[in-house]
Amino acid sequence: MHIQEFLIALGGNLPTAAGGADQTLQAALRDIAAAGLQVLAVSRFFATPCFPAGAGPDYVNAAARLAGGHTPQEVLQILHRIEARHGRKRLQRWGGRTLDLDLLAAGDTVLPDAATQAAWRDLPAERQARDVPDRLILPHPRIQDRAFVLVPLCDVAPDWIHPLTGQTVAQMCAALSAADRAAVRPLQRDPANSGL
Repeated sequence: MHIQEFLIALGGNLPTAAGGADQTLQAALRDIAAAGLQVLAVSRFFATPCFPAGAGPDYVNAAARLAGGHTPQEVLQILHRIEARHGRKRLQRWGGRTLDLDLLAAGDTVLPDAATQAAWRDLPAERQARDVPDRLILPHPRIQDRAFVLVPLCDVAPDWIHPLTGQTVAQMCAALSAADRAAVRPLQRDPANSGL
C-alpha cells in the first residue's frame, strides 16, 4: 500500500452538537483518525474574521497534515462524510457553516491536470464566488490566496512546495498582505481541553 501525505484545512463558525467551533474541529480530527487516516500534525487554532464581512460570526480555522493509503478522492469522501456528520449543509457558497474540511494537497499530486488546475487558480474573483468545480482540483486552487489557510498551514507544513508554482507555504504566506496575515489570530485554548 502506498502511503501518501495530505494537507487539509479545517474551519467553522456555527455551533454543533460537539459544541462551539473549536470543539467541532477537535471532534472532526478525532473522526478523521477513526476513519483510518493518521493525523501527523495539527496547527494551532486561529480566530479569523468571517468572509465575506458580515456573513456571520468569526471562524475558527486550523490545518492538519495527514497520512494514509487512500486516494485523494477517498480522502475527500471521508472529509465530506465527517462534515455531514457535524451538520454541514452546502446551501451557500462562502456562507456560515458548522464544519468545513478542505483537501488542500496530496503530496505533489496535480489533479485533474496542470492546465485545469491553473485555469481554476487564475479564475477571476467574480467567478470564484459562483463557479464550483465538478471534480477534485489539487492543489486547492485558492490555497495561495487565503491567509486563514496559509497561516495555520505554516504551523504544520511550511516547506510544502506547490507543484506548479514552485512556492512553499511559507513563501505564499509571506506574499500576502501584513493586514491579511494579522487578521488570523491564535486562539487562547484551555490546555486541559485541547487533547484530541
